[in-house]
Amino acid sequence: MAYKSLREFMALLEAEGDLKRVARPVSTHLEMTEIQTRLLAKGGPAVLFENPVHEDGRAAEMPALVNLFGTVERVARAVTMGGEPRRTAADLREVGELLAFLRQPEPPRGLKDALDLLPLAKTVMAMRPGTVKKAPCQEVVLTGDDIDLDRLPIQGCWPGEPAPLITWPLVVTKGPSEDKQDDYNLGIYRMQKLSKNRTLMRWLKHRGGAQHYQRWKGARPDPLPAAAVIGADPGTILAAVTPVPDTLSEYQFAGLLRGRKAELVECKTVPLKVPAEAEIVIEGHVLLDEDGPEGPYGDHTGYYNSVERFPVFQVSAITMRSDPIYLTTFTGRPPDEPSVLGEALNEVFIPLIRQQFPEIIDFWLPPEGCSYRIAVISMKKAYPGHAKRVMLGAWSYLRQFMYTKWVIVVDDDINARDWKDVMWAMSTRMDPARDCTIIEHTPIDYLDFASPVSGLGSKIGLDATNKWEGETNREWGEKLFMEQEIIDKVDAMWGELGL
Repeated sequence: MAYKSLREFMALLEAEGDLKRVARPVSTHLEMTEIQTRLLAKGGPAVLFENPVHEDGRAAEMPALVNLFGTVERVARAVTMGGEPRRTAADLREVGELLAFLRQPEPPRGLKDALDLLPLAKTVMAMRPGTVKKAPCQEVVLTGDDIDLDRLPIQGCWPGEPAPLITWPLVVTKGPSEDKQDDYNLGIYRMQKLSKNRTLMRWLKHRGGAQHYQRWKGARPDPLPAAAVIGADPGTILAAVTPVPDTLSEYQFAGLLRGRKAELVECKTVPLKVPAEAEIVIEGHVLLDEDGPEGPYGDHTGYYNSVERFPVFQVSAITMRSDPIYLTTFTGRPPDEPSVLGEALNEVFIPLIRQQFPEIIDFWLPPEGCSYRIAVISMKKAYPGHAKRVMLGAWSYLRQFMYTKWVIVVDDDINARDWKDVMWAMSTRMDPARDCTIIEHTPIDYLDFASPVSGLGSKIGLDATNKWEGETNREWGEKLFMEQEIIDKVDAMWGELGL
């Protein structure tokens, strides 16, 4: 099946016991964060709070959905390429293999290869989004004085934050030209509520929406149209956090993940198209000449981020279903939903990075490394200095790894996902002076308080591989092993030993 909407996905989860309803009133202020924190820690279900309560005690007009992507398995089940949901993280490698092909397709080696590629090419072309004139997301339209963000159960995530925060907006923008780089961009950028019709738009400079904004600012005097979609279907949400090739519309890729092309509708007050089956859409413009201080807010690092200025988003309309569901989350020290998504997307990254470096066996972004700050790579080493080539390649290949501070490279006999194995390799195969590569003055996450300058810091690569001639003058040790014949023999007698 392919999920047409968030509701269809929720119905499947509920039927399988992976979504629970809570009728008891729960406050949007801090209480929902604490509940979701506990759910994430134990791999709990998605939860629909049927009666959320605002911080001031008002009953909310609509239910709130949390922990939608709280397990890797639920992330996998959101992908329905070919009409069947995935079940495990490993199943997501199929998405990465598709992306690898779309990023750098190999030329067909003959007629048979060319014919084999035709079905995929047809599928990609068939996923161009369609447009409808009437959409569920516009059953209710609020404009002018009726615009009121206080009607939404916007979450207050952590103590001391300045205002409630829209945390799961799928922000849709389009650049000033018809070039590919200015095609529709979908991104998740948090939005601090300033008033009933204004928010901040927090997007980092390297993200697609921010780049649209900068190009728009250089080309046009009027503010940038934008739409914040809350509660799109799961495939479209995942398309926004996946490294889609610049040559492919994210709406088109959403169709591939969904297994059916996206259906869009024209916004009421801005020249953009949004998913027709969404729950809520906040339309407006990102102002070119007005910004405001954002934060401090709890972030995926486990700290409050420092206050920085971001542009103001002026709301021109709120459209929604007649019975909308508000999708929300929080960010904090892992595990949080972003770290779970990062763990799932790790499987998508592997085919992409192996396309460039086929010697890589596994690539692991430990969730406790705040999604991307630490990478462990196992590889089949072929020559002296090979590990350093791979670590430098990892930093430069995908934009997502620009902020990876630590890259640890191990041989293919080491399990990159087992810290005990990795620590053993580091302690027995590394000399700190020879095997540490430090690169200074590189782009770094500005939320990283450890860096000496905001947005600029250093990176370190650790070569924990066996050393070859040219890398050492000493005879290298031989790894202990037991003969397979003895292992099999002991396996056979184990039940008789009484142990």
